[in-house]
Amino acid sequence: MLTAQQALDHLLSHAKPVHENENVSVQAALGRVLAENVQSLVDVPPLDNTSMDGYAVRTADTASSGQVLRVAQRIPAGSVGTQLEPGTAARIFTGAPIPPGADAVVMQEDCAIPEGSIDQVQVNTVPTVGQWIRRRGEDLSAGKTALTAGIFLRPQELGVAASAGLTHLNVKRRVRVAAFFTGDELALPGEPLKPGGIYNSNRDTLLACLRALGCDASDLGIVPDRLDATREALRRASKDHDLIITSGGVSVGEEDHIKPAVTAEGRLDLWQIAIKPGKPLAFGAVRKSEQVNDGAEGEAWFIGLPGNPVSSFVTFLLFVRPFILKLQGRDSTSTNSYFVRADFDWLKADRRNEFLRVKMNERGGLDLFPNQSSGVLTSASWGDGLVDCPPGQAIHKGDLVKYIPFDALLK
Repeated sequence: MLTAQQALDHLLSHAKPVHENENVSVQAALGRVLAENVQSLVDVPPLDNTSMDGYAVRTADTASSGQVLRVAQRIPAGSVGTQLEPGTAARIFTGAPIPPGADAVVMQEDCAIPEGSIDQVQVNTVPTVGQWIRRRGEDLSAGKTALTAGIFLRPQELGVAASAGLTHLNVKRRVRVAAFFTGDELALPGEPLKPGGIYNSNRDTLLACLRALGCDASDLGIVPDRLDATREALRRASKDHDLIITSGGVSVGEEDHIKPAVTAEGRLDLWQIAIKPGKPLAFGAVRKSEQVNDGAEGEAWFIGLPGNPVSSFVTFLLFVRPFILKLQGRDSTSTNSYFVRADFDWLKADRRNEFLRVKMNERGGLDLFPNQSSGVLTSASWGDGLVDCPPGQAIHKGDLVKYIPFDALLK
């Protein structure tokens, strides 16, 4: 069986970013992937300005504490002062431009108004050159790169774009993903359950994961456990999508039709991955009915996930997510993880790489959900991340373990 890393490397070696770009307003770019570097249209800030309310001064006039200066001008934000003459100060407010001649700002807490004075200030500290001054272009310089291609656009990137004077951004089009679910036992919530039936939790879980990643996700519903129905669903899904995801039917039983269906409609690698939960995983491609400009030579990628709900969820996070990130053209597909203290024992080491559902506790350690079965989806709802437990390794209380937060896996 392939290791998790071998399987992931194989998937990523095939993924290529979508080709088409879209030009959207900055306000509409949240959650998109930037398609090209963008340059600032202006210096940010456009002028030297103060980061504090206080007084703009010449350090030559304030070489000792207690100097009294005449307040010759008042400069609020949005105004421009005049030349600061020797022996004078300018009352200045946060964000206002530094007047010519001034080389420092003294914050108002370090100043006092002499008793009975209406136009003087006493400077009770000795400022240094440049104190509390934000220099022109220290954030962005006109013509310099403000944002780089491949980044995922969060609110702070949109703020940078706006400060750079940009109104629109070229972004990668959304990755189009079709999902369908196999199993005659499946029913949708609200429908009556037949004997032996279960509600389809994977539909809502996986579609939500796709939309959280910014995909254009299509729900093709539940497909009967028949080869002809599975092949028809694959043909329908391949037409307008970059990637097809299925849940269930990837094992080797008589009712598991994914392997022969994908083989008939395209090509397939079927893996047994040495992880728990989620051993079966299928990867390949399905021929498109019409030649298109995007995708792999007229193919839609295919990833088949296990049917057990935790297995489906975990394999999506570990394999489908980074594959989609690469299709989106993101600059990184890696997942943040760090070492945290285990406040539990896990003594039954497995020969497979295990991913345990855990929650951070108030003591800064990790608690383990008591039932780690691949059918217990409440373990993922209760938990806030996974522990990556290597093959053959037990965990004892106090051990440092590799922790992957769900927050890092669902964005």
